[in-house]
Amino acid sequence: MFYSIKDIVDQSVAYNGSVSELMIQTEMELSNRSRNEILSIMEKNFQIMQESIQDGLENSPSRTGLSGGDAHRIHQYLNEGNFLSGQTILTAVRNAVATNEVNAKMGLICATPTAGSAGVLPAVLFAAKEKLNLTHEECISFLFTAGAFGLVLANNASISGAEGGCQAEVGSASAMASAALVLHNGGTPTQASHALAMTIKNMLGLICDPVAGLVEVPCVKRNALGSSLAFVSADMALAGVQSKIPPDEVVHCMYQVGKTIPGVFKETAEGGLATTPTGMRYMEDIFGD
Repeated sequence: MFYSIKDIVDQSVAYNGSVSELMIQTEMELSNRSRNEILSIMEKNFQIMQESIQDGLENSPSRTGLSGGDAHRIHQYLNEGNFLSGQTILTAVRNAVATNEVNAKMGLICATPTAGSAGVLPAVLFAAKEKLNLTHEECISFLFTAGAFGLVLANNASISGAEGGCQAEVGSASAMASAALVLHNGGTPTQASHALAMTIKNMLGLICDPVAGLVEVPCVKRNALGSSLAFVSADMALAGVQSKIPPDEVVHCMYQVGKTIPGVFKETAEGGLATTPTGMRYMEDIFGD
């Protein structure tokens, strides 16, 4: 069992640097499930992620009208080819929006690590699959790798917007994805840990301020931007850039910041974008006075 990012780096040595294999062995130990059972569960998660992206490309609004159709717009924009940010990043952005629009429509998604941040990991995975020509087995491994880092974040900081703000949800999801990206593009566990740290450092203090208390505005677009950050952090780490603050200290910092964020910015819809004039008007339109 591992309890820190350093533990992941150190213990993965026994598995030839495979964080994915370390996670599988840990899950077998903790759950008393067989390897095949654990792989089967992750296979189901993978399929749900794939289907949520596909379903999200439909051009239809959510029940509230606050979201829907943006993934379709980005998909068309991608096909036109006149974009600025690059094929892989924009594909991830599209995938994230698609997944979160499905969530807003009460469709089936895989919480990774939460429903509110469910778009990031599948977005990054399927964009990376296309870019890196990942095999199916490598895609499943990607998810276990991300899960290992997510387990440390959940145990040592938070993955709950109600507890730690959106830094704990989209921030954690983006950090998990960036670490997995590094390892599945030939990087080392140490480089992955620095990608995670750089991602979290740039999402510290991100508040959770859902308009009308719904996981739509600004959640959908935050997943999209979190996906793009995962790729940038991964590239920086692969280039040899390191976090000056050790990864475990960054994780602890996120925990401390989460504790001190005022309650109005923790999923209560009592602050931030939720209390702008337009945000309040949306709430009245949806729920009445």
